[in-house]
Parts: sequence; C-alpha cells; structure tokens
Amino acid sequence: MEEGVSVSVQKAFASMMGEGLVDMDEDDNGDEEWRDIGEEDGADDEVNGGAEITPGDVFALEMELNRENKKMMKERRPRSKLPRALRGLMGEANIRYARGEKDDAILMCMEIIRQAPLAYEPFSTLAMIYEDQGDMEKALQFGLIAAHLNPSDCEEWVKLADMSLEQDNIKQAIICYTKAIKYDQSNVRYLWERSSLYEQVGEHKQAMDGYRRILSLLPPTDGEHFMQLSRDMAKSYYESNELPSAIGVMEEALMRHPELVTHECVNMAAELYVANHQYSKALEVINTCLYKYVEGDTFHGPILEVGVPDDIPVDIRVKLMVCLIHQHVFKPLDPMLTSLMEQSPEELGDLYLDVAEAFMDEGEYTSALPLLSALVCSERYNLAVVWLRHAECLKALGHAEVAARSYTKVVEMAPLHLEARLALATLQQQLGQPDRALEALEPMHDPDTLAQDSAAAQQELKLLLHRSTLLRSQGRTEDYIDTLLTMLSMLLKVAMVRAQVCLIASTSSGCKHVCLIKVSRSKLSEIEDQEHCLCVMICISVVGKTSVLSREDWWKLLLCCLTALCEEQRFGEAELLVDSSLEFYSFYDDRTKREELEYLGLSAAFLDRNFRKAYDYIRLMLMGSVERAQLWNVFNQVTLHSQDVRHHRFCLRLMLKNPESHALCILNGHTSLVSGTFKHALGTPSQHRDNCFLPLFQFHLGVIYGFYQVVLELLPVFSVQTSRTQIYNVPLYIDINAQATALLLPESSVHSEHAAPIHPSPPHYWGRCC
Repeated sequence: MEEGVSVSVQKAFASMMGEGLVDMDEDDNGDEEWRDIGEEDGADDEVNGGAEITPGDVFALEMELNRENKKMMKERRPRSKLPRALRGLMGEANIRYARGEKDDAILMCMEIIRQAPLAYEPFSTLAMIYEDQGDMEKALQFGLIAAHLNPSDCEEWVKLADMSLEQDNIKQAIICYTKAIKYDQSNVRYLWERSSLYEQVGEHKQAMDGYRRILSLLPPTDGEHFMQLSRDMAKSYYESNELPSAIGVMEEALMRHPELVTHECVNMAAELYVANHQYSKALEVINTCLYKYVEGDTFHGPILEVGVPDDIPVDIRVKLMVCLIHQHVFKPLDPMLTSLMEQSPEELGDLYLDVAEAFMDEGEYTSALPLLSALVCSERYNLAVVWLRHAECLKALGHAEVAARSYTKVVEMAPLHLEARLALATLQQQLGQPDRALEALEPMHDPDTLAQDSAAAQQELKLLLHRSTLLRSQGRTEDYIDTLLTMLSMLLKVAMVRAQVCLIASTSSGCKHVCLIKVSRSKLSEIEDQEHCLCVMICISVVGKTSVLSREDWWKLLLCCLTALCEEQRFGEAELLVDSSLEFYSFYDDRTKREELEYLGLSAAFLDRNFRKAYDYIRLMLMGSVERAQLWNVFNQVTLHSQDVRHHRFCLRLMLKNPESHALCILNGHTSLVSGTFKHALGTPSQHRDNCFLPLFQFHLGVIYGFYQVVLELLPVFSVQTSRTQIYNVPLYIDINAQATALLLPESSVHSEHAAPIHPSPPHYWGRCC
C-alpha cells in the first residue's frame, strides 16, 4: 500500500477510471505487487453487473479522501521550515544536482540558506553534493547542520556517525548515536555501537550503562545473547575492580535464564564471589546450578560429606576447595587435595597457588607449604610471587633462615619489590647479620626515575625510612645522617636551590658520606625545567601526606636530622639545613614551625661561630619580643663575640619604638659613654626614675661621673694640638673580677689581664636587670 492511501480509496479510483489498481502486499517486508483489479474482485463485478459509477460512489470517495487527509494531518511528521516561496527554488536545486550541475545547485542552496537559515533541506542537499565530490569533511559538517535542524531523522544520525568514524572522530560519532537513541530508545543496534565506542575512548561507566540498557531490551527468547553479554560485562567489571556490579550482572543472568547456565557461568560467578569474600554464596552457586553433591546443610549446619562428579571441571573443583577452606571445613578436603597434588604443577600451577593462598589466609601454613614447595621447584611457576608466598609461609612457621633465602630469591627476581626487601632486612637483623640487612635496603631507583615517577619516590621513601631506623639502632650515626639528608633533599629540592645549598658526596673522612655545602648560583647545577621540579616537590609532598610520611612526620624527621648533626659537631651543615627549611613554604607558613626553625638556626650559627648570621636571627627575634631577658642575654653574647658595631644603630631605632625598655636604656647609655657624649649617657639611665636606685643603674651613673671628672682634670695635661674629640674617645674598661673601674690611656703600660669592654654588659647582669 502506498503511504497515506488506503485500499478502499484505491478501489474507488480504479472503479472511476476503469484502470488497474496498484495493490501492495501488507506483509512486514513491504514487497509491492501489481495486480489486476478485475482478477482480484471478480465476484464484485458480477454482483454490480458492470454498472457505471453513481453519484453516491463519488460522494463515498470524497468522504474517504477527507478521512485519509485528516488522518495524515494528525500524524507527527517533521515540519519543514522552508517557506513556500523558496520551495520551487529548492526543487530546482535538487533537479540541477540530479543533472550533474553541481555548481549551480550549490549556489541555489546557498541562496536558500541566506533567506531561510533554519531550513534543513539545503544543508542536506549540500551534504550529498560534497559527498559525491569526495569532500567528506564538508559533507559531514553540512550533514550535521541538517541533522540538528531535523533531529528526528535517526537514520541520518547513524549515517553521520559512520562518516565520523571514517574520519577517526569517535567522540563525534558517540554524539550522533546519542541523538539517534534519543528518538529511538529501543534500538539495540544503536545502543551497542555507542557502548562499543565508549569502550574505545575509555568511558567504562557509560559503556556499561549502555550494555545494561541492552540487557533490559533483549526479549526472553534471546537468552544466548543475554548470557554472553552478561559474561562479557562481568569480566569488564571485574577488570575494573567493580566486584559488586559484576556480581549483580551474573546474578541477574543466572536468575533469568537458569536453563542456559553452563560450567563457564558457574566458574565465573564462583570466582566473583570468592574475590569478594562471599564464600557461602559461592558454595550456593556451585551447589545449586550444577549438582547437589554437597551433603548436609551448607549454610546453617556442618558439611558432612563432599562428592564431586567426574565431569566437573578442575577449575570449579578448586573453587569448591577454596570455599570449604574459608568455611573451615578441612576433613572432606583430603581426597580432593590428594587428587590435585597428583596433577602436574606445570599445568595447574595457578590452581595450586589459589589453594595455597586460601590455606595461608586461614593460618594453615603447614598445609600450604607442600603446594608452594612444588611450585618453586617447577619451571613454569618458578616466579617471584610464588617465592614470596613461600617465604611468608616459612616465616610464619618460624623457619627464619630458610625464609631469608626465599626472600633473597624474591629480591633477585624482583629488585623493585619493597615489601620483600623490608621483610628480608628484618629477618637478617634478627639473625644477627646487620650488614646483610643494610644490603637489602640499598636504594632501588636512580635520581631520574625518582624525579619522574611519584610511585617510585614513595617506595624509595619507605625504604630510606626503614634504613634510617636500622642505622640508628646500630649506632651508625654518620650513615644515619646520610639517609636523613637524602630523604630531606627529596622534600627540599627546590627550597635548597633557593637557599643556594647543595647536597654532595664527600670522601674527606676516608669514607663516602653526603654533606651540605653553600655554593654560589653560578656553580649550582642547572635545573632545566623549574616548573617540573616544582611538580616533583608537590608530588613528594602529596606522597608525604599519605601513609608514608605525614607533614608532622617530615617535621620530626627534620628535627632528628638537626639533632644528629649537632651531636656530630656539624653545626655549619645544621645551619644550612635550617636555611633550606625556611625556604620550604609548608614549614615557613606555619608560624610555630618558623619560630622554632629560627631558634634552631640561631643556636647552630652561634655554635658554628657565625656571629654575623646569629646577629641576623637574634635581631629579628628582639623586634618581636623586646621584653624577653633571655633574648637580650643572647644578644649580648653575640655582639660580645662578633666585635661588630652594627647593633648600635639597631638599639637606637628600637628604643624609639620601645622607650621603656631597661635593656635598651643600658645598652644605649654604654654606647654614648664610649663615644664621649656624657650628656646622653647620663640622660638615658635618668629617664627611668623608678629604677634609679637599682645597684646596676647607680653603678653606671658613678662610672659616667667618675670618667667625666677624670677627663676634666686631665685636660691641661694634653698638648694644645690634641683635639677634644680624641680626649672623649679614650677607651674605658672594667675589671670584672676586681669589680672596679680604671682609666687606661693609650700611653699607659698598665693593662688588666681580665679586662673586658664595658659594652655590652656581661650577661649575668642582664639577668638581674631584665
């Protein structure tokens, strides 16, 4: 039947025209046949007697046509947005295209697009024209525009998806299939193709969602496809570590089509349950889907006996053994275990390992050892993972020496296996072989690998951490410091560059050790990609926040390293390490850690007799805490040993901000006395009237008055050429032991052995003053 025209209308036309009727077969295939009306309706002709058409027949025809038109108008058909005035031009463009006049057709389509940009017909025609010309890119672009303007055409979307795949544009093809599925949601082929494309681009979740929709659309009669797709989905979920989803798919398959369950389905379901530690359900699947060969109440009582038919595959037998082991059913296992041991480990080595690991999980190391021993003696399964299980089993049984040999074999076969190295080092230490223990903890990766692979850096940190603990327990302080500096250099790599500090290997003491040195920027090793180094630092910091070392652990490690350096009298390196740590933002942004680092830097600089650096530290501390007597005592010690006069201006500026400070009063008074400005020297202590009666203040006032009186008496003695400034700049000393003062002129030959400068005042005086 032609679209929109019913059989009754065609008969009316045929009776009116007296011609043959085009009749279409109404089967599902839509095949057309031309038949003669006279042959088909011969009985009607006899009834009507070949009479002519009456007005009633014409009226009936008109009524039928009216009903057909209304029916067609009610149907949901894509509404064209092409104006009536342009439809003739559109038809002319199609005719030109059919005649091969493609350039004229293109110009006509462009004119139509200019006047009616929302009509899809010119874009569709242009897509066909460019496709004929071989310009697939333009054909795809115009086709996409036409499809978006007429989105309900599913076949057009599928065609565009195929064109996108020809141009290796998988994402565009996925979009096209998504549009087609939107208007034909039950089309399994569209869903299948889109899910396959999702898998190609790595969108696992979207692919699995599409396959789930396919499962829901498959009819009950298509059970084979349902089971096959379910197995494929379960395997994909399992590879993606989505065990609950994989189990859900298999459970649905076993429930909907139990008559199609095969050994493969049972083995896969049991494996999924075992991987998810659901051993009771695995037993239930094996027992329910195949044969009732487990006697007794499997889930609510003890298992009495196990009998396995001969036609059951060995994979399912082993799954059954694993489930029974985890259910602590060991007695019925003896004949099954004996049957398994009779098989060659070269062929069934993976099954040997499954059973051995099940025994080890339940603490049955004695039963697991024969299986593992058979595997390590084979050629095919003489692998590092098997040796590792063998070593763990021996270690659990207390055979330390044999376990150490097995761990050594693991390290030889897999040098990057961290857990094996740590376990071997622990065993060697227990066996009284510390040197071999340290050999097991040698570095695994080179510096380039550590700079590029954060996982390798994480492993190296774990190794170095255990090595440092072992060295500390053995009392090997130098090697312990080397290990700590290596770990900290991984964290402070960029900070050390900013602080101009470098970690080098040195053999000055006869042995090779690492040390920190200060270098100029011109001699620093060039870092080609500073941003890459920052990324490495961030990766190491992220690693430090995981199970390896937290931020607080790094801080404790830094303090341990500074303590060890000071114990070994390596104060200069401790000072450099503090400088580098202050350049590390994670420590500097923490005020508590920053202040503690400054105190540590002050101590290291003072002990290293780097008084200029120590003055920089104590100066910053005093600016924040001017009333702390301890800081002033340290300040006096630093200025006393440095013999520097930079502190004079600092004290004057600080006193302007803190005029009530007693310590600043005394220090500035000393400075004025030595410079000869007695007025200022007298005025500074007298400003603190409340403390004028303190012994220390009275002592200083007496010294100033006495010195001033002596200078006035000696003025006539000097020659006329001697300037007044030279007289006032006569040095003054105090004999601390004799607790007396004396004026020592440059010409005098009397010098006290215990004389010390009056500035700064001795620290024990500051303790009483402040």
